[in-house]
This record gives sequence, C-alpha cells and structure tokens, in this order.
Amino acid sequence: MNFNFGEVLARAWQVIWKHKVLWIFGILAGCARGGGGGGGGGGNRSYQTGPNGDFPFDERAFDQIGQWFSDNLWIVVAIIIALFLISIFFYFIAFIGKIGLIKGTQKVETGAQVLNFGELFSESTPYFWRVVGLNFLVGLAFLAILISFALLGIITAGIGFLCLIPLVCVLIPVSWAAVVVLEQANAAIVIENLSMFEGLKRGWEVSKANFGPIIIMALILLFGGGIVSVIIALPIFLAIIPIIPSLVTGDFQASSLWVAGLCFVAFLPVLIVLNGILSAYIQSAWTLTFMRLTAPQQNTPVFIEANA
Repeated sequence: MNFNFGEVLARAWQVIWKHKVLWIFGILAGCARGGGGGGGGGGNRSYQTGPNGDFPFDERAFDQIGQWFSDNLWIVVAIIIALFLISIFFYFIAFIGKIGLIKGTQKVETGAQVLNFGELFSESTPYFWRVVGLNFLVGLAFLAILISFALLGIITAGIGFLCLIPLVCVLIPVSWAAVVVLEQANAAIVIENLSMFEGLKRGWEVSKANFGPIIIMALILLFGGGIVSVIIALPIFLAIIPIIPSLVTGDFQASSLWVAGLCFVAFLPVLIVLNGILSAYIQSAWTLTFMRLTAPQQNTPVFIEANA
C-alpha cells in the first residue's frame, strides 16, 4: 500500500504543536526513557599510584566504609527500597503518559478541537493495566533471556559468552522488532479497545501486513529520535567540561564540580521539557501510523453515465 511518511510526520508535529497539553503527557511518558546512570567517579587524592604503578589503597578507608555499612544497614536497605519504589512509580507514570498521547492523538484525528488534561487523563485510565501488563510481560521475557545468557556464561566460566555472541547479535534486531510491534499493539489496545493479548495479536498483524512502511517509520523514529535526544542532551556533556582538567591532572577542585552541578541544574528543566516534546512527537507519529495503516481503503466510486 502507498504510505505517505511525510504526511504522518508533519501531521504529528501539527497535533502536538496545536495541543500543547500533550507535552505534559510527553513529559510523563519520558519518565521511562533512558534513566540515568552515571558511574561514580573517583577523584580522591589519597589514591595515588605507587612507584611500581600499583595502587596502594588505604585499607583503613575500606574498613571504615564496611563498618559504616554494618552499623547503618537499615539506612542502606531503606535507600534501596525507596529507589525501587520510585522506579516503579515512574514506570507507571510513563504509561499514563503513553496512553494519554495515543488517546489524545486519536481524539484530534476524530474531530476534537480542544484537549483537556483531566478529561484525557480519565479517559486513559481504563487502558492502563492492559498496556502495562503487555509491556511488562514482553519486557519480562527479554529479561529472562538475558538472565539465561548470563547464567550460561557464568556456569561455563565465560566460554558460553563466546558461543552466545551470534545469538546476542540476533537478539538486538529482535528487540527492535518487539518495540515496533509493541507500539502498534499499544495503539490497538487504546484505539480499538482490545484486550492485552488481542492487542498484541493486532499489533503483530498490522506490522506483518505492512512490513515495509513499519520498518521505514521505525528507522525514522527510533534512529531519528535517538539523534535528537543526543543533541538535546549535548549541553549536559558541555557542563562536564569544567571538571575535565581536574580529572586529567589528578588535582581535583571542588569549584569545578560546583560549576558543572550548577550548569546541570540550570539546564535540567529545559531538558525535561524538550524530552517531553520529543516523546509526544514520537508517540503521536506511531499512533498516526497505526491509524493510517488500519484505516479502511476508500474505493473510488464509478459513475455510469445514463443514456439520454
């Protein structure tokens, strides 16, 4: 079938630009995107290399750290539980945002002139557990596969990892395909009011029947969205520049850390809004893709001229 990629991409921008309430749902949906993760850097000046290039760490420091953990184990457990609960909260909030974007785009395409946050939020809740359940089960399946790979590698003392390299290479495109099918399944659950497994079946059918357009749209949205995400986050990397000289010379200065921290805090609200807009655009484009691919084909009527 003929699929107008330009029309879908342009229409998605028109929808989220006119109805900026979708930006809020985009910010919510962005809660599940790329979580942070920075590995804590060192920077302790007492950890200097010895004459033979070794690292004569002060064992007393490690003993003190270990003793602190032993004396304050309840604090460590409380922090871990709090982080887990916060992660679950943001996970759920992200799907409210995703469903709201799908529902909002559908309403605009079916004639809605104004979108109200409260109304859109309430209309999204009936689909919440179906969408969450489907995405959770698919994610759990991939997690089980990764754990199986890790256990196999550990049991075989690392040899299994070499044998798994071809499977990992296959798993990467399979995971991308799963993301695409899930996007269509999520849209099917909300737009066609399907059950969890009916939505998955519908998403698979739409993706399989429209393999070419779906793949091209996935390349545009996944890779294009990734590039835009990097550009948006570029100021965060620039904020790290003040601390690079300290890391290179080993003479860590607290002032450089303060400068980097202030730059990060100043840009964080902008980063959240821009990521929200990007999430809203991508989800709107996926929703429009589903609606265009599943729209009934309009047959051109044939008029027969009556004999005079």
